[in-house]
Amino acid sequence: MVNATELISPEWLDTGDNAWQLTAASLVALQSVPGLVVLYAGWVKHKWAINSAFMAFYAFSAVLVCWVLWAYKMAFGEYWLPFVGKPGQSVTIDYQLGQSCLPSFPICQNFPQSTMIYFQFVFAAITLVLIAGSFLCRMSFYAWMLFVPLWLTFSYTVGAYSLWGGGFLAKLGVLDYSGGYVIHLSAGTAGFVGAWWIGPRIDEDLEDSQPNNILMMLVGAGILWIGWNGFNGGDPYAASPDAGVAVLNTNLCTAFSSLVWVGMDLAYFRKPSVIGAIQGMITGLVAITPAAGFVAGWGAICLGLASGVIPWVSMNIAGRKLSFFAHVDDTLEVFHTHFVGALVGGIGTGIFATVDGIAAFGDSNPGGGIDGNGRQVWLQIVGGLFIIGWNILWTSLIMCFIKYVLRIPLRMTPAQLEVGDYAIHGEEPYTFAHYNIKHEVNPLMRRRTTKSNTDVEQSNSGVLMGQDPGATRERQASSGNSIREAKGNEKSTGVASGAEPINI
Repeated sequence: MVNATELISPEWLDTGDNAWQLTAASLVALQSVPGLVVLYAGWVKHKWAINSAFMAFYAFSAVLVCWVLWAYKMAFGEYWLPFVGKPGQSVTIDYQLGQSCLPSFPICQNFPQSTMIYFQFVFAAITLVLIAGSFLCRMSFYAWMLFVPLWLTFSYTVGAYSLWGGGFLAKLGVLDYSGGYVIHLSAGTAGFVGAWWIGPRIDEDLEDSQPNNILMMLVGAGILWIGWNGFNGGDPYAASPDAGVAVLNTNLCTAFSSLVWVGMDLAYFRKPSVIGAIQGMITGLVAITPAAGFVAGWGAICLGLASGVIPWVSMNIAGRKLSFFAHVDDTLEVFHTHFVGALVGGIGTGIFATVDGIAAFGDSNPGGGIDGNGRQVWLQIVGGLFIIGWNILWTSLIMCFIKYVLRIPLRMTPAQLEVGDYAIHGEEPYTFAHYNIKHEVNPLMRRRTTKSNTDVEQSNSGVLMGQDPGATRERQASSGNSIREAKGNEKSTGVASGAEPINI
């Protein structure tokens, strides 16, 4: 019979490490749901708010199911190939209660396997959510439903095992503290390549792509920033001094990068942009991720300066003047914030990583260029090139498989692209609907009213149905004289919603 004490408090368990690891994992989960869900919903035009938020929400759910059934062991399991582990399930109770170990290193942690599975899941999930940022406002939801498990299986697990699970890049000595390459470089590459395969948004959305709610964007951005304390602070796999260093450096680099970006906007555009501040925040978070616990505070400041300047130039100068970028519609500029930001951070890690920081993390790497190990810069470049090449190949293969083998279009239909959320999901993001679309009456609305269908159609004209409220009122005025004469001075309501006034 199993000893209950051994199950409740085994010798290898450090309750402090386990508590911090679960807290860090929860912080990272909040970055996706609700962080990026809210950020995306506010960043796009109002007609795409639901679809954009739902793409992120779906990815979070789908990744977890795939993760526990086969993908976790591909990323952190036993050796199978130099770049990926053996696939297998991780849902049995004895496995989940056992001590967390990475067999290909091999190293073990002072918390259970279930904690490690969940902690690594939230990293996998946010990678797919970040990729969605490049595809918003035109990718078929059915194609997205297939893309998520396929890309997780054939791309994410390879990068994770190669760098974190004991694969060939880890053995080579490439450094990636918390996902600069595994998450952000891969997401930036896959997003850019996938956006090319899907094609651009329709002209109407390209010409008018103003965010529908910048305050909502700030809420999402704030959750993303603070959640990054778990993103980087959890990767020593212990409540250690290096975890504290990682959290401090994360916030220092991010604050500096955001301020630099605002300064660049002021110098070039003569206005401080809130969206620019968010972009600078994101590039700072991305750049510090591969270096967080490896660098000193002044190294974090240097990375913040670089991540505030280089991606800004990439986005606002190169992105608008080089024909290369004109062929790809990257909706939320994921290439510039995550691809470029990750390269800044990854190569910067090769320059600024310290021997003491790496030792505090539990590694014996001889540091970066500042400690006389210039070879580390080249190793970081090699690691980055592998991640880029692998994602170009597999993102393209997956898109071709969905489009040409499964015969599922990558893009929405023209009618869906014109209407947006209502045509795809039968729902609107706000109680007042956008005014620039035309669609049929939702059957659910017919069932939920006691009026006749004719009355329903009339009551949903105007703003909801994409008609000019002024024209609606003129028609009502021309046809309603006899009604007004009969009713006298009775009051009416409903004008604000674009519906036919209801006499009281």
